[in-house]
Amino acid sequence: MEMYNVLALILGGGHGARLYPLTKMRSKPAVPLAGKYRLIDIPLSNCLHAGIDKIAILTQFNSVSLHRHIQRAYGRDMFAHGWVDILAAQQTTSGQAWYQGTADAIRQQLPEIRSAKTEFVLILPGDHLYQMDYQHFLRYHLETDADITLAVQPTERRLAPALGILKCDSEGRIVIYKEKPKLEELDGLESLPDMGKPFMASMGIYLIRTSLLAELLSSSGNDLAKDITPPTISKYRVMGYVFRNYWADIGTIRRYYEVNLELVAPNSPFDFNNPLRPIYTHARFLPPCEVYGAKLNDVILTDGGRIYDAEITRSVIGLRSIIRSNVTIHSSIVMGADYYESSAELAQNAQPNMPNIGIGEGTIIESALIDKNARIGRHVHVRHLPNRPDSETESWVARDGLVIILKNAIIPDGTVI
Repeated sequence: MEMYNVLALILGGGHGARLYPLTKMRSKPAVPLAGKYRLIDIPLSNCLHAGIDKIAILTQFNSVSLHRHIQRAYGRDMFAHGWVDILAAQQTTSGQAWYQGTADAIRQQLPEIRSAKTEFVLILPGDHLYQMDYQHFLRYHLETDADITLAVQPTERRLAPALGILKCDSEGRIVIYKEKPKLEELDGLESLPDMGKPFMASMGIYLIRTSLLAELLSSSGNDLAKDITPPTISKYRVMGYVFRNYWADIGTIRRYYEVNLELVAPNSPFDFNNPLRPIYTHARFLPPCEVYGAKLNDVILTDGGRIYDAEITRSVIGLRSIIRSNVTIHSSIVMGADYYESSAELAQNAQPNMPNIGIGEGTIIESALIDKNARIGRHVHVRHLPNRPDSETESWVARDGLVIILKNAIIPDGTVI
């Protein structure tokens, strides 16, 4: 399959408001995943495994750390045929506005898209977790003589109102599209006889000819799913490529938390250990993790950490995590740190009674997310309160029943949250 004729366009510019506060200081595709990766690594790895070597990432909001990660992890040498480019929102002589939505972002970058000189554009979300062979996706598009192909996945009735729902006919052609329909609007949108998952949900993945994409974007509308896709159903041959493997749209704090904990299970639905399809990321050259007398059960443990006699269950422990003695961590995500503190910095911390980066002695953390570089003191208790109302303080936020300790936060000794 000639994938050199495909430009992958990864959407990474949204505010990510539903993932706040993880997106307070970073863009959504830059949010850490499984302790050592970032969300953007998933579509980029899928592209590279499929042989797509022309990749552009549209960025706008809080994008500095995302740009830095892409440059460090995916820089191509002068002998490579392809490239990984960042298409940042910008003011030009033809337009002064920032991206107003997914369709507008692509519209503003049409000159760059055309300059890639590829026949097809593969549009990808930057915040989903899945492993798809885009070669099969292109083959299906060509074999069905499609004008546009959307990746779709069977889904349950209870989940349908949060998704774009498509009705496909017997040959796979999409005949109806409704973006986030109400429960009472679902009757008649079934595509499958399966009573468990009768509906087809859009995965936000599109394959389309470059020329047709430009034609569609000449009309008004800023959102690809709401404004551009629905009118195409009656005018063009729009096909649904059914993807039945694991797929997660990581759009909310609760879903982000659930997906990470799914990964720690022995029968995890997503395989990071596949030798044929590794997930690429920035190579940090960290030392191995050191564990001294700790009890670990169902834990993802990444590089560069130091764990003393703690008890950790069903949790993700990120890069450079320092977890001190008599700590208990349950059903939590500890993102680790961006750097190690030097001996001089540790000595300075002792003077004003500043906690060191990491988790202090005797601390208990239950069902929480600890963002990077957090300083959690001794005998802190982050409690699991399922009905906890949403709230926000200087150092932590409660959202969807979870406590999120902010990046660079300081939690003094003895604090109870």
